[in-house]
Amino acid sequence: MAKLNLLLLAVLVACALGLVTSQHKARKLFSDLEREQDRARELDIEHGQLQLEASTWGLPQRVERIAASTLGMRAPDPRRVRLVAPSR
Repeated sequence: MAKLNLLLLAVLVACALGLVTSQHKARKLFSDLEREQDRARELDIEHGQLQLEASTWGLPQRVERIAASTLGMRAPDPRRVRLVAPSR
């Protein structure tokens, strides 16, 4: 009878340790999940900001201003422009 009690005690201790270990792993994984979700939200915000910035950098007025000031480019004289029809 004493051997049976010791065996049951050992099984009980093993189950308790398994339960504690599994709960610890679950809490750690949940903490990791929350951290990664926060990071995903931050990246979504940054992505939106970068899209806004990219659309601002590509505005035609900005490109024209930089082309004129930095590169010395200007629009051609309309009298010197010729339209060429595509060949078939």
